Amino acid sequence: MVSRRNRTLLSLSVFLAVWAWNVSAAAVKGEPGGDLRELSIAQIEEGLQECPLVQALNAHKVATNPTTSSVTSQVFAYLFPGSPAVNALLATLYISGPPNFLLALCPPNIDPSSLSVMVAFAVGGLLGDTLFHLLPEIFLGEDEHDKVKFVMVEPNKNLLLGVAIMVGFVTFVAMDKGLRIATGGEGGHDHSHGDIREKVEVSATSSGAELADSKDSLRARKSAAGGLTPPATPVPEKEKEISASVKLGGYLNLIADFTHNITDGLAMSSSFYASPTIGATTTVAVFFHEIPHEVGDFALLIQSGFSKKAAMGAQFVTALGALLGTCIGIAIQEFGGNSASADAEGPGLWGTSLRWGDMLLPFTAGTFLYVGTVAVIPELLETGPDKGKELRKTLTQFAAMFTGAGIMLAISWS
Repeated sequence: MVSRRNRTLLSLSVFLAVWAWNVSAAAVKGEPGGDLRELSIAQIEEGLQECPLVQALNAHKVATNPTTSSVTSQVFAYLFPGSPAVNALLATLYISGPPNFLLALCPPNIDPSSLSVMVAFAVGGLLGDTLFHLLPEIFLGEDEHDKVKFVMVEPNKNLLLGVAIMVGFVTFVAMDKGLRIATGGEGGHDHSHGDIREKVEVSATSSGAELADSKDSLRARKSAAGGLTPPATPVPEKEKEISASVKLGGYLNLIADFTHNITDGLAMSSSFYASPTIGATTTVAVFFHEIPHEVGDFALLIQSGFSKKAAMGAQFVTALGALLGTCIGIAIQEFGGNSASADAEGPGLWGTSLRWGDMLLPFTAGTFLYVGTVAVIPELLETGPDKGKELRKTLTQFAAMFTGAGIMLAISWS
């Protein structure tokens, strides 16, 4: 009887010792045996990858989807060879340098309305990047070729991401509204700068007409006084006068352009810290958006009284806003962190796993939605009286839009 009792106590002691060892080991390794509230997203993902079923799924995925290196990925690897911070700075140079140098080839009297096809292409690229890349990355994350990933649904995480998207959208609404108020309701910061040209021409026409009318009345009074009819003399054409509101619009547009470029820089940093693919596609979308944007702003400055050299210099100064935005984004990512980083510990924003760095990408998506819809679509909706010409123009614009969106889709299609 004593022997059996000793054996029972010994077995119970061994069981308790093994159980205590497992619990302590789990706590050290961050596995579910410890405090679950202290686990980060990276630790949870690491624990899931050790599951036999997940490992089998990983092996199946690798076997059925062999890794291939496309021409596009090779080009992106050549253009962006460094860390996320270095790649973001390189992307900022790519989107700011070439469009500004192209201004040297633009004639001073270029009509921004002639860029409608290029604008439609840029709209397709921006919306394609937002809908195909940014939003899926924000809510689901990016797929990896060698392992399966799981999405952990948190009560308020998606709500905060949606709030960040709305903040980005409303920020551009407020900026555009403020510019319209400052210019007396004569137009905001968008791609449709044709109204400025019309205002300059109307101002010049009215000034010339008033001058001619005054000279005609003066000649008529002199003729009536002397009883003679003087010979008709040609009326010299007065140089075009630019109204103060148009000049003010040009300077305010520079401020808005500088602010807009800051958000482009934030887009570069947030996208490359999300993933190299997202960063590359965002760079392509912003690059094609910047070409008609810069040309349109260049034409507006010319119409506001700037010389070609001064307009190019002003555009170069506003391009520095993109570099500033990139540096701000890098600082937020490095010091604010993100939920995917391995050193993210403890609760995040408002009890979720989100960090401040995670809010930049949805903010960028909100700004892209505004630029790709509200700021540009009204220009594409403008039509003239010639129905046949407008129909052909509309078909061309839709083709350009689908081409831009198709490029964004093809870049990341697996």
